[in-house]
Amino acid sequence: MSRPAAAPPVLARSVVLRVGSWSFRAGRRTLMVSAALLVAALGVGLLGLCLGGGSWTAPGEVLAALAGYGDSVVVVREWRLPRVVAGLAFGAALGLAGAVFQSLTRNPLGSPDVVGLDAGAYTGALFAITVLGGGAGTLAGSSVAGGLLAAAAVYVLSLGTRLSGLRLIVVGIAVNAMLTALNSWIVLRADLDVAIAATGWSSGSLNGLDWDEIAVPIAVIAALALLLAALSPAMRQTALGDEQAIASGVRLNPLRLLLVLAGVGCTATVTAAAGPIMFIALAAPQIGRLLAGTAGVALAPAALAGAVLLPAADVLAQVLLAPVALPVGVVTTVIGGCYLITLLARKARRAAGPPTS
Repeated sequence: MSRPAAAPPVLARSVVLRVGSWSFRAGRRTLMVSAALLVAALGVGLLGLCLGGGSWTAPGEVLAALAGYGDSVVVVREWRLPRVVAGLAFGAALGLAGAVFQSLTRNPLGSPDVVGLDAGAYTGALFAITVLGGGAGTLAGSSVAGGLLAAAAVYVLSLGTRLSGLRLIVVGIAVNAMLTALNSWIVLRADLDVAIAATGWSSGSLNGLDWDEIAVPIAVIAALALLLAALSPAMRQTALGDEQAIASGVRLNPLRLLLVLAGVGCTATVTAAAGPIMFIALAAPQIGRLLAGTAGVALAPAALAGAVLLPAADVLAQVLLAPVALPVGVVTTVIGGCYLITLLARKARRAAGPPTS
């Protein structure tokens, strides 16, 4: 009598999570890393509440203020807490957007800020500011429209005999350069007051955000995160290859359309609320993948890595030149530039191969 076959190693090290009628399979290491990143994000958030505005408040006093007691209630709950919550939510949104596009292109360089989607969302926002002169709703809608138009342009220009992830990235870099030039032209043609406001906003900043300004963006991000959670099983199948995904019943074209819409929505929502914040979407998915040890880009570690990186960069932006608070986009650009150089150097070493004796 033959012995039953052993379970595949991946399944033996995985856990099935059930939420209502949904079920998700995740590796034990992925769950442990996600839990650790969640604790780190909460720790960085507490640090932001203690250190907001360049002045230090003891953690005990912060916790008392969150509960509604003490002399720091207004400072902590009305001034610092919206900024910290925005940093956590916006970092997670950028991590999700980066994970989506890096999974679609199957390339660690395939993030929204590299392929021009951030620049497109910023173009839409500039159009709303300088031409439409509308409120927050107009700004958000124009940002989403600009990001979608940029994504459509990159996709159309990348079409050839075969759609390649590398070709899409190269085209995206070119589109990004053209949109950046267009954005500069729009700012130069605008009125002085509008140009000054747009230039300051273009750096990406969490300064001065309040509950009214972040309530709708956080609700939109939560809805998009739920959509991506529902699409994550099919997204994992596509990482194995188009043929395997089709064989398992995945409808590739509708899936890719929904993923692009969700990724652009996450990017444009953050851009509309805080301006374009660079490189979080590039670095967070790869950091999450390396920590979790997954073959592809997993959504939860990417989102949680982004929720650690952005608030941490914001804390650094507040203390570098205290009491003057830098825009967080300045710090993320410096950190992201160093990360991009490291990533390109690693890819160059791999392409060169081992040294010959």
